[in-house]
Amino acid sequence: MSESTPEASPDTLRSIDLVKIGPERFKATNGRGGVLPIGSGSDPDFTPVELLLAALAGCGAIDLTLITGKRAEATGFSAHAEGHKIRDEAGSRMTGMSITFDIDFPEGEAGDAARAVVPRTMKQIEDRLCTVGRTVIVGDQVRYRVADQD
Repeated sequence: MSESTPEASPDTLRSIDLVKIGPERFKATNGRGGVLPIGSGSDPDFTPVELLLAALAGCGAIDLTLITGKRAEATGFSAHAEGHKIRDEAGSRMTGMSITFDIDFPEGEAGDAARAVVPRTMKQIEDRLCTVGRTVIVGDQVRYRVADQD
């Protein structure tokens, strides 16, 4: 969705602010006060590519736990996200991204019910639920600009 689509409204807007905190280091802050350091890979901070992978995994994880959690709370939950950062005629980009969830539920009827909805939930996450993944798949123009130079 671009800013000119009819669905865009103040309620749909999401934003962060980014400030420089050191050489090749930045701090992202959301409207709720959450802070996340971002680096170039020469420090322990997450790189932008790692943040993309984390966002993909986190988005799917939230959807997966919201749906399965209505049946049973997971007794174990982890995810692994990976992909290849390449540069070709299309420029720098990620390919072959995949998210693998490892989720355990308790024994019994509730755990069985949660396990039973996982395959359908995974399909829903990929096809329509995960905003981050859907944005990557469907795509939209990202515009970079300098303030006061529009």
